[in-house]
Amino acid sequence: MPVRRPGAVAARPDRGVPDMLKIQVGHSYYLRLDPKQWERGKPYPPLATLQVAALLRQRGHEVALFDAMLADGVEDYAPAVRQQRPDVVVLYEDNFNYLTKMCLDRMREAACQMIGEARAQGARVIVAGSDASDQPGAFLAAGAHAVLIGEGIAPLIELMARLERDPAIDTPQWTAGLAGVASLADAQTRLTRVGVMPPDPRIVGHPAWDLVDMPRYRALWRERHGLFSLNMAASRGCPFRCNWCAKPIWGNHYNRRDARDVAEEMAYLKAEYQPDHIWMADDIFGFHVEWVEAFAAHLESIGGAVPFTIQTRADLISERMAAALKRAGCAEAWIGAESGSQRVLDRMNKGTKVDDLVTARERLGRQGIRVGFFIQLGYLGEQLEDLLATRALIARAAPDDIGVSVSYPLPGTRFYEQVRAQLGAKTHWRDSDDLSMMFRGAYDSEFYRRVRDLLHAQVNLQTTAPDAAGRDALDARWDALIASEHAHRTVPAAMPLAAPADKVKATG
Repeated sequence: MPVRRPGAVAARPDRGVPDMLKIQVGHSYYLRLDPKQWERGKPYPPLATLQVAALLRQRGHEVALFDAMLADGVEDYAPAVRQQRPDVVVLYEDNFNYLTKMCLDRMREAACQMIGEARAQGARVIVAGSDASDQPGAFLAAGAHAVLIGEGIAPLIELMARLERDPAIDTPQWTAGLAGVASLADAQTRLTRVGVMPPDPRIVGHPAWDLVDMPRYRALWRERHGLFSLNMAASRGCPFRCNWCAKPIWGNHYNRRDARDVAEEMAYLKAEYQPDHIWMADDIFGFHVEWVEAFAAHLESIGGAVPFTIQTRADLISERMAAALKRAGCAEAWIGAESGSQRVLDRMNKGTKVDDLVTARERLGRQGIRVGFFIQLGYLGEQLEDLLATRALIARAAPDDIGVSVSYPLPGTRFYEQVRAQLGAKTHWRDSDDLSMMFRGAYDSEFYRRVRDLLHAQVNLQTTAPDAAGRDALDARWDALIASEHAHRTVPAAMPLAAPADKVKATG
């Protein structure tokens, strides 16, 4: 019996034509490797990974899924790849999971271990994702044959076509001349970058939902929260240009699906898997009120509505938009508030006003839609008065919930270039609860962690039945932190926030 060369595709003995490729599509975001997220207990199937799985299956390949999300650990991967014996392994990170943008060290380590296990089974290995786009060399060094830069759909399709035509093609020939693909040549990374491309139009139709172990997801959700939530996306990308937002996959491109198609997918999920809730994973959901109204109308016509949560911007929430979201079934909206200081918002190039945040919260609240604020601490130039302005915003707008982080400099952003010279050996968080400052902000990491805790305490107090004693106790904690702020200042202190008028545009 002939022995198949590692990475080669078996040919049919009668025709000399290769069989369909056996492809294992997977990702390396293990929920158990992120203690904060494991404790939170809100796992979602890897949406972008499932979209790619559907695409490859549509093109005639045999596709299996390795879903790291609920795996016990990276040790689960070796037996899975041995059992499936794929010709090609595609580690395609879920671009809709914002945590993958943060390039967490634990997930990179897991991906590199998975690459080694796949290589040991003779598979060709392709890697794609935010971290891989920024640092392809780390994954090539671990043994990946090719790293896709950005979304990478066009080169992925071509790589599969070349392998079908010539199962024994060597790696240099396999990847030769493909822009947006990194590979090794004579121990050096070979890469022709093409810039950020728009979302590929070949990602159409519904993700490969049937590959997901839905009972396992349902069981964890119901155990932790008493309900079952699934995820969807109505669009890919975001057209806004916040200085700190990493966009290695779609840049500032934005592509939205047809409202009817999105409604039909929600109706399918409702009928097939009975979720109690949907997380719309779009960076910006809906965008135009006419689209949201059409989406609501389609859902009504087919009885497909499921309560859902979105991410949006304050300046998109008109009275009409709030009403349309309510009609469609929106139960909760998360707004990128970032700061209660207009000076900080302007420096971020956020494009919103503090008053927009309050108005949006009021409009959504009147429709019975819960509102969450994403808050970012420690942005370049932020001072104590700006942190206190954020405290005042939380008191004034009274959101139902908040999520708090510190500014995280990611490659490819204007913010990263502004603080690049300050970055030390630590360039990534270990996991999502790290909350370490990686550049010289006004204060040390411990100070921002205490501000985070106080902001959460403030929201908890506001959303319960606050009494005078509770308010006084919280005020005392704030007073104690403010009194000690000098002990947490970095040396030297961060640059002043104010900038000359002629420099504001250049620095964002």
